[in-house]
Amino acid sequence: MNLVDSCGWLEYLSDGKNSDFFAPAIQDKNNLIVPAICIYEVFKKVFTEMGEDKALQVVALMQKSGKPVDMDTDTAIAAASISATEKFPMADSIILATARLHEAVIWTEDEHFRGLRKVKYIEK
Repeated sequence: MNLVDSCGWLEYLSDGKNSDFFAPAIQDKNNLIVPAICIYEVFKKVFTEMGEDKALQVVALMQKSGKPVDMDTDTAIAAASISATEKFPMADSIILATARLHEAVIWTEDEHFRGLRKVKYIEK
């Protein structure tokens, strides 16, 4: 399974310089999970910069591209533990916990994930 971090979605959707890096994970619909926290972060950014209509279109695309994953109690507890022990911010802790619980590889440009097991990282 794959999990594209919010920054990866934004890079891919904006056709940024690293969009080709994220394309294989996003285009592999059968092996992509999309955490609710990524939907939140991407929606907020697009809503702020481009308005609600565009943000809703982006969220629809994200949901069609992979399997949406809500945060349940197990994920919340695992994320809190990661945050407390590894000093990760809340959103990154939720993403990491979700990936671990679903045995997914994280695709990201986020420095917090650099060097972790089962992470495909590229510099911004």
